[in-house]
Amino acid sequence: MPSQPRGALLALLAFALFSAHDAVVKALGGRYDTFQILFFAVLLSFPLATFLLMRDGEPGTLRPRHPGWVAVRTAATTLTGLCTFHAFGALPLAQVYAILFAAPLIITVLSIPLLGERVRLRRSIAILVGLAGVMVVLRPGAIPLGLGHLAALGAAFGGALASVIVRKIGREERPVVLMLYPLAANFVIAGSVMPFVYRPVAGADLALLACIAGLGFCATLTLIAAYKRAEATTVAPMQYSQIVWATVLGALLFAEAPDGWTLLGAGIVIGSGLYILLRESRGASATTPVLRSRSRIGTPGLPRVSVLMDRARPMPPPAGPGVRPRGLAGPPGRAGALHRRT
Repeated sequence: MPSQPRGALLALLAFALFSAHDAVVKALGGRYDTFQILFFAVLLSFPLATFLLMRDGEPGTLRPRHPGWVAVRTAATTLTGLCTFHAFGALPLAQVYAILFAAPLIITVLSIPLLGERVRLRRSIAILVGLAGVMVVLRPGAIPLGLGHLAALGAAFGGALASVIVRKIGREERPVVLMLYPLAANFVIAGSVMPFVYRPVAGADLALLACIAGLGFCATLTLIAAYKRAEATTVAPMQYSQIVWATVLGALLFAEAPDGWTLLGAGIVIGSGLYILLRESRGASATTPVLRSRSRIGTPGLPRVSVLMDRARPMPPPAGPGVRPRGLAGPPGRAGALHRRT
């Protein structure tokens, strides 16, 4: 099978595994506090993540070169994990995905001040249309909005912020630093709350907690394999297949049926996200922040895909006079070549 279709199929498999991961989180969310689920998910993910961390042979210490940005990213990643787990426990799967799909829009907005990205009229309109789609899903005033909706929005924002920061400092920070600090923060914060929310875990539920770690790990490795075989323009749109899995799993496991407004809003957000991906692939973006943000929101116990992908890529030489800074794309005419290399 040619490389591009193989990469697309692997991406579909990865996002199916992520959807199964989210369904398990939702199932446990009705019986345990969000902090307890997060704590065990991170705890059981540590052995799997450690094997990845042990392969980092780059010399140096675990002290970050950009402590401020690493601290902000760690806070954003911790917020994202907590908000994602709470949202899945509180809302229907399809509704959570429809809100999380706004992350590429937020990435594009945040890339303006953080990456120096220039967003012209067409992408600006796409962002506004996508945010209108989120409003269609939320329907403020028509349905009561609760903490679950706020958590989903927080997860989309936190995941977008973490992605943009990786684009900003990922070439200069050791991958092990970008992997380890968020893992440790999730473990410490969730663990500090455990004495107040802990409930004894049944054996079957402990197996489900292990499934969260296992599914997230397998999905992450599968997504990495997809990006190694296909361009980002092929793999990234596959994330929207999760709305199909949300509909199927929601109906089979939780007796959920997304209403027409949720599907309409999700369609608007997906259309806007796809348009932004298309514009970036055609060279309308200097930094391609969405195409480079390979990680998927909602797996706090594992390193981000973009960090692992950068780890496998050789470091470019320092930029000299007349050389573009690291991490920035070349002229529009070279955009396709850049995507093939990355």
